[in-house]
Amino acid sequence: MDLRDLKINLKALKDGLTKLSFDLDDTYFASFEADEVRGGCVHVDIDITRVKEDFFSIEVHEKGNVVISCDICLDSMNQSIEVKEHLDITFGDKTSEEDSLIVVNDKNGIFDFTWILYELLVLDIPIRHVHAKGECNPVMVKKLEEYSSVCNDKKTDRSIDPRWESLLKLKK
Repeated sequence: MDLRDLKINLKALKDGLTKLSFDLDDTYFASFEADEVRGGCVHVDIDITRVKEDFFSIEVHEKGNVVISCDICLDSMNQSIEVKEHLDITFGDKTSEEDSLIVVNDKNGIFDFTWILYELLVLDIPIRHVHAKGECNPVMVKKLEEYSSVCNDKKTDRSIDPRWESLLKLKK
């Protein structure tokens, strides 16, 4: 995918609805320095409605899969994504973003969707992302269990303060 396709000249759009479609692939995701998303295949539909001469209402729909790291074994895993977002764009002296209102410099009138599409995808990724049960890398899982048991053994080897020992008896 050519990232230049995601730069839209809003001034050139006619009144009413303009529909755009893009497919985000591994080249798109590789263009970002952030490593949250390693790759993917996501279809994007953008509906831009020119409400006034300088005001646009935008509906973004992204659906597909992204490749991210599993929190347990660190191997790549597919995560399905579906984003529906509403944005408003207007022209102004300086470019800025506040909530869902984006101000685009009125001199050139070009809005670059590259970053906002990525940002919306990343915000849709669950906080905890792990493989389905049994799909994690078995070598890594074994190492984790090995080191977890070593840590647990170290905790139980500590001597207990005699004042607390009697309380532990009550707990049993």
